[in-house]
Order: sequence, then C-alpha cells, then structure tokens
Amino acid sequence: MGDIKRKQKLFSRPKKLYDRARMDEENVLVKRYGLKNKREIWKAKTAVSKLRRRAKGLIGKDIEEQQGFFDKLSKEGFIIQDISDVLALTEENLFERRLQTILFKKGMANTVKQARQLIVHKNVLVDGNVVNIPSFVVTRELENKITLKERKVVSKKDVVDSSEAVEDTNEKVEEDSVEVEKK
Repeated sequence: MGDIKRKQKLFSRPKKLYDRARMDEENVLVKRYGLKNKREIWKAKTAVSKLRRRAKGLIGKDIEEQQGFFDKLSKEGFIIQDISDVLALTEENLFERRLQTILFKKGMANTVKQARQLIVHKNVLVDGNVVNIPSFVVTRELENKITLKERKVVSKKDVVDSSEAVEDTNEKVEEDSVEVEKK
C-alpha cells in the first residue's frame, strides 16, 4: 500500500495574482497562441523551469549524459547545442512546438483559434492517428505527417436525391394515415 504515487503538480500559480505587467504579458501570449486560459501559460513556465533545473544539474556531469539530454530536446524540436541553449528556453519556445501553433503556421487553419477548433473537433491526423489535444508537442519527425481529415463532399445532386426520397416517404406516410382513418 506504500506504492501509491501522488500526482505531480503541473503548474504553480503566480505569487502576485493581480500584477498588471504580468497579466498584460500573459494576455499577449493568450492572443498570439490561441490559448484557452492562463493556466496553459503557467504549465509552460513550469515545464521550462523543470528543463532548466535538469540542465543545471547536468553542468558537472560527463558529456555523454549531457548529450543524451540535448538529443532528447532536439528530437522534440528545440535547437539545442549546449547547456546555455537550454537555460535560454522560454515558454514561447514550447508554444511554438504545440500542434495548434504548427497547424496555423503551416497554413492549414486561418487563425490559431480555428486551428484549436479543428483539433478539438477531431479533424486533425498526426501520422494517421486522430489527435484532439491542442497542446500536443509535435516532434521534428511528426511535423511533416500532420494532415486534416478528408471531408465528405456532398454534391447538389445527392442533396436533391435525398430530399426527393424524404418527400416520397412523407407521401407514403400520409397515404397510410388516410387509409387508417378510413377504417
């Protein structure tokens, strides 16, 4: 019973909740990246601080261990050569790797909000799999495997045929109801 792990905290709230300068900066980020709320910014800040903490811990370690960490970050899409690059990471670097932002940058959506809606409505495929999480981190290898679901194109002829079918069934229902009334 001692093996139960506690869920790790994903973010920490700002120290001063009503700091005008911080709120203005966050509003710019929310607008630029089409975020749902400020919590997404706080999660990104926490993720960046974890990466920085890990990089600081690697300063005295051997080069192989450092290179493994750098390779992992490079696969995720960050341009990292040494520890100073990791320490220079910002939340915006994380936001640039989100599926929502990449969809917009590739021109698959007209706005970042539309990109978010496409993702949430399950219209985006990444490597053939539906992804409905806007904050999905797109790796370099998956970047070119993003597609939109094919939409079924309905021609006018199909619409006319289906409306005629509905009219035919309505007429049959009316005839049946008239026959029932006669009996």
